[in-house]
Amino acid sequence: MPCISMFFGLLIYMYPHDNRSHHEPHIHVMYQGFEAVFSIKTGMLLTGELPSKKIRLIELWIDLRRDDLLADWQLAIKGEEVFKIKPLEIY
Repeated sequence: MPCISMFFGLLIYMYPHDNRSHHEPHIHVMYQGFEAVFSIKTGMLLTGELPSKKIRLIELWIDLRRDDLLADWQLAIKGEEVFKIKPLEIY
């Protein structure tokens, strides 16, 4: 399970061949014992839980990186190597 990005303690993963359980492009997020799955297309939380501030960070990051995430998703569902995606940077 490749970690495609990490920022503010959030670890974002995309599993190979993982298009069966949620039936849509998604990412897995881990943070201090929490686990959640987010839709790439909508940015919405599909399952699991995270602190509300972390959910907002993930939603923002998905919105900013949607094209890169969808490109990685196409690779992942074919079992190909995915690329790292730039983390969320707040200045």
